[in-house]
Amino acid sequence: MNKIQKITKGKRDFFSPKGRQVDDLALDRIKSILADLEIRRDLLIEALHKVQDAYGYISAEDMAALADIFKLSQAEVYEVGSFYHHFKIVKEDGKKPHKSKLRICDGLSCEMAGAHALFDLVKDELSAEKIEIEKVPCIGRCASAPAARFNNLPIDNLNIKKVKEIHRGGMSYVLKLPQYENLNEYVSRGGYRTLNKIKKGELKSENLIKLIADSKLRGLGGAGFPAGKKWEIVRSFEGPRLMTVNGDEGEPGTFKDRFWLERRPHQMLEGALIAAHIVECEKIYIYMRDEYPEVLEILKREINSIEKENIADISIELRRGAGAYICGEESAMIESIEGKRGLPRHRPPYIAEVGLFGRPTLNHNIETLNWLPDIIENGVDWFKRKGWTEAYSGVRSFSVSGRVKIPGVKIAPAGIPLQQLIVDYCGGMQDGHTLKAFFPGGASGGILPANLASLPLDFGIFEEYGGFIGSHAIVILSDQDNIKEAALNTMRFFKHESCGQCTPCRSGTDKMISLLEDNNKELDLYNALIKVMSDSSICGLGQAASNCVSHLIKYFPEEF
Repeated sequence: MNKIQKITKGKRDFFSPKGRQVDDLALDRIKSILADLEIRRDLLIEALHKVQDAYGYISAEDMAALADIFKLSQAEVYEVGSFYHHFKIVKEDGKKPHKSKLRICDGLSCEMAGAHALFDLVKDELSAEKIEIEKVPCIGRCASAPAARFNNLPIDNLNIKKVKEIHRGGMSYVLKLPQYENLNEYVSRGGYRTLNKIKKGELKSENLIKLIADSKLRGLGGAGFPAGKKWEIVRSFEGPRLMTVNGDEGEPGTFKDRFWLERRPHQMLEGALIAAHIVECEKIYIYMRDEYPEVLEILKREINSIEKENIADISIELRRGAGAYICGEESAMIESIEGKRGLPRHRPPYIAEVGLFGRPTLNHNIETLNWLPDIIENGVDWFKRKGWTEAYSGVRSFSVSGRVKIPGVKIAPAGIPLQQLIVDYCGGMQDGHTLKAFFPGGASGGILPANLASLPLDFGIFEEYGGFIGSHAIVILSDQDNIKEAALNTMRFFKHESCGQCTPCRSGTDKMISLLEDNNKELDLYNALIKVMSDSSICGLGQAASNCVSHLIKYFPEEF
């Protein structure tokens, strides 16, 4: 029988094989856990999830077994598993963590709501329990901060009493799905009618590309690239083509994709099928963040339902992220779908030309796809009239959190000023709070002062002030909040989520935190570091990470 060679100091036993050997019992055990999972290189992360779900960790012998099963080196399996935060790798003789996980969000909105003190309290109160209590980045529940996820169960407006009740009742592993619009309900209100017209040839691709271009629909995951133009570019490259859907909304303060998918999943699915038909993509891959198990289950069920009813004539494969913010970047997401570490690629070539598995790839955000069926069904003018003024087209889903009375996803006109969004959609500021600053686009978008709240919320507006609207994640800060602490929270997030591939981001985030924590006042040093990070980082994470510090210095010098 093969046995694991225990790693010890000194010389190896001459008669023992080199390296870590595969244990036959572990091999049988892992094969049983993987069950009917197809053994393909790109499904390595799905296999790691199955082992993590079974035990709450992945041991060294399990990693060796996976390497043997997938015919990969153990180093390759380890580098993938150790890259993602949700996989807990345990080396030989390492302490095995408890299977039960209580993940308390330490994102800015949750920190503002007292998450730090709650974490210490919960850790102290439950110290005798078999629960791993962890601080984690934004889990996409900012409207009900402080928030946590206790295994499968989300906890909104977290307090110690709720945690104890859930633990005593053994309810944390129960996955409770929200009420959502199923296939029959969607079809009864005209769902998939547009897709059927496309499949029958009643709507031509060229006409639809022009229609979407005229509507000025843009990518709503962050970059804001015009959807119609993207279709033209991807179609210009010779097939076969693939499509990816980026549901890894890890930008702190963002939760609009979860909002839509927990209510109307078929609207996005129809949008994805429409886009795939127009661009002639052979397959669709939906990449969804692991922090949304309810959404993953909903999509699994509803994809199965549209395939069973022969509505989906293009194959759809659902992939599960593993807690890596960097995989929101399109090329990093593609690497992850391929079963690798989520490292952003150097560009060019862009994914439109060389994307998933080396093929031309169309990538879209959840919300962008969500609007497609309605725009095609109701026309360009219907969508454009929904803007705040004629200068702005359409409607947007704003994720609003922080110091407002009624946080949440607000479906509001593109171009609405922040001050109107707060008053008309959020019930105003919380009692005793005055608007002081805001993040227009999550952690990446920077921290801007209240005197810019009269500007339209749209792409191309905040860039001249050093910020951007990105994913439309609006975090509201008041006169009772410390901007430097907010900047530190943001920088710590970026340090934690840096993939480590490039020095300006990896070392720059660490250095920036040290300077702020040491209360260093050397402006030349800050400005030099900001320039190096923004000019030299490979991807948008490192390029935008220092925005909050730049704005702290420029707009809030009294707190710097």
